[in-house]
Amino acid sequence: MDFDFSDEQKMFREEVRKALARACPVVEVRKVLEGQGPWAAPAWDALVEQGVTAADVAEEHGGLGLSVLELAVAAEEVGYALAPTPLFTSIGLALEVVRRAGSPAQQAAWLPALAQGAATATVALGLHGVLPCLAANGTAEGELTAVPDGLSAEAVFFRALAADGQVHWCRVTANSAGCERRAQDSIDPTRPLAGVKLRQASVEVLAGGADAATVLQGVLHRGAVLLAFEQLGGAARALEDARKYVLDRRAFGKQVGAYQAMKHKLVDIYTAVELARVHVYYSAWALQTNAPELPVAAAGARVAASQAYTLAAQEGLQAHGGFGFTWAADCHLHYRRARWTALILGNVHDWREKLVSGLVATA
Repeated sequence: MDFDFSDEQKMFREEVRKALARACPVVEVRKVLEGQGPWAAPAWDALVEQGVTAADVAEEHGGLGLSVLELAVAAEEVGYALAPTPLFTSIGLALEVVRRAGSPAQQAAWLPALAQGAATATVALGLHGVLPCLAANGTAEGELTAVPDGLSAEAVFFRALAADGQVHWCRVTANSAGCERRAQDSIDPTRPLAGVKLRQASVEVLAGGADAATVLQGVLHRGAVLLAFEQLGGAARALEDARKYVLDRRAFGKQVGAYQAMKHKLVDIYTAVELARVHVYYSAWALQTNAPELPVAAAGARVAASQAYTLAAQEGLQAHGGFGFTWAADCHLHYRRARWTALILGNVHDWREKLVSGLVATA
């Protein structure tokens, strides 16, 4: 069985890499880090222009009608470029909520705007918190925490608990009456978080009729796979930067990279990255084909990619020596991103438990 991408998908990847190299050099990343915008606008515009946001959306909804595989390879390039964009939240998560939980009318109203980058949205997954309460008059009361891109998204999708005990997916328009947003601390300011307070806020219930828990699992699996691709790209870039530095840097009359200990360090990173690649590519196949193995494949990709990116960011920083700990070095950008991506959908321990449970269930 061949888990590699087609020639067309590889060409798509190369075009996305070239576009992001032009639109999102590290200076653009640092602008967002220093608070000059919620994301790198040139990078987002480049993704929209390349058709990334519309890749796996049906043509009837303004998309290109391709597949999630094109979106996956683009996510890897976003990670490679460290591009601060709402691709993960708006296209990876929110679009899938609409597709799975929205009525045909809601899909027709929201999917084209998301696919064309004309609007952005995010999802409050509420994995470990109390769900907001949904009243009969269509208002919600409660608090959403650690919402990625919650300050800039034009809409927030979330689950709410109705008086009859049923859980529903809802949509609230940002800055509408009763919806108050505030910034929350994030280990990676290029991927900001927000708290959203709902005080009798008017919301729209998604009326597709799908079970809320089933929708959540589908969104989590898609998010895990796409985020794993982003982590894979970031880990590869961190390794590439470390290798370049130790080949250029000299100490005691020879290249730093010539020392055996440094060679071992880089090999350890490379091994972790390539091991993660196997899991991540397998998860892409499972997501594209909706295979029964998807829960296990997504969990395996999530664990392997999180570990690989964390190792690459940490050891890559060490490879840069004392310079790596300074603000002028770019190492901390990868370290921040590695930690953020390792936590945002639930930590590695949560996903390792899902992986073990899935393997036991299929044994």
